[in-house]
Amino acid sequence: MLKLVLFIIIGSQWLRVTNGVSVLPVPIGFIIGLIFTTYDHFIIDRKIEYAVLLMAAFIGFWIPMGINLIV
Repeated sequence: MLKLVLFIIIGSQWLRVTNGVSVLPVPIGFIIGLIFTTYDHFIIDRKIEYAVLLMAAFIGFWIPMGINLIV
């Protein structure tokens, strides 16, 4: 259960690079979460972990979570 909460927190993190007018969102937490799931020793079920990561990435895109980088 704690591992799924960790995937929700990590998967919802985004890096938003702002260049005055345009914004480039990068799902950095989703990428880190995918790396964690591929090298995981205690596999619950990868399909569940991928679904939790994808859901957290969609929620994190609409909620202002993560890092905003202004260039």
